[in-house]
Amino acid sequence: MPAPPTVLVLTPADLLLRTILAIVAALIFGFLANLTVLGNLQHLVSQQQLTDTLRVELAQGTAPVSEGTVDKVLLADGAPLAIIDIPSLGVHEVIVEGSDSGTTRLGPGHRRDTVLPGQAGISVVMGRAAAYGGPFARIQELAPGQVFTVLTGQGEQTFEVIGVRYAGDPAPTPLAAGESRLILETARGAAFVPGGVARVDAVLTSETQPAGIRQTSYVTLPASHKELATDTTTVWALAFALQFFLLIELAMIWSFRRVGLQKAWTVFIPVVAVGGLFVADQAVRLLPNLL
Repeated sequence: MPAPPTVLVLTPADLLLRTILAIVAALIFGFLANLTVLGNLQHLVSQQQLTDTLRVELAQGTAPVSEGTVDKVLLADGAPLAIIDIPSLGVHEVIVEGSDSGTTRLGPGHRRDTVLPGQAGISVVMGRAAAYGGPFARIQELAPGQVFTVLTGQGEQTFEVIGVRYAGDPAPTPLAAGESRLILETARGAAFVPGGVARVDAVLTSETQPAGIRQTSYVTLPASHKELATDTTTVWALAFALQFFLLIELAMIWSFRRVGLQKAWTVFIPVVAVGGLFVADQAVRLLPNLL
């Protein structure tokens, strides 16, 4: 007679160990996926949507030229402002308003306390170096004299690169009245391991545009919008995400005991993966905005 099939009996310790390993694996998977494949996909989708919105506004003459809309409503973080084209690097990105970690996932972010590119004064645009498409990954390759453009609600603005600088390097000479300068900023160092800030200074060579009204100043700019800052305003969402994930794990343990290991895993593997992505999406906001 054939031997009876072996029945796998899990002790409470085995169940706990498997649950812990499942939690860790799901969180690591979600975190890495958000920073790489899914993050890049999210960036591409966001850029397409932003491009469609901005092109309609440009055609209608309603694209922002200040910190407010044509209806004098403060622009929300993530609102499309301009399109930057750097042909030598293959960069074609929609610039959005705001520069916190959540906003720079959409594309390069404009610091609210500075003028728009092409307007009289200094404009700062911050972009990620690796995650979410890494749109500014190669800006340190720009050499003095290279030219790029930024399309805004005031037309196409042409800039010429002055140079690249890092912490401790001398800043360019102060602007004269009516001049315009654009500073592109990103993380310096190995991918996903920022070691500082790299800045590319560029001077406007086309006609200077009048500066729009700005409500935000350097003093009132939230700390989360500054270079290499993290965004802790949504920690509460991360706490809820972790609670939701814990409930999934408890339900999985209960299912192990009620319907068996194979059936429970069949049902809960995709649920655990989604829960891990949900937690990771909130956790990524705690990473530096230039990563």
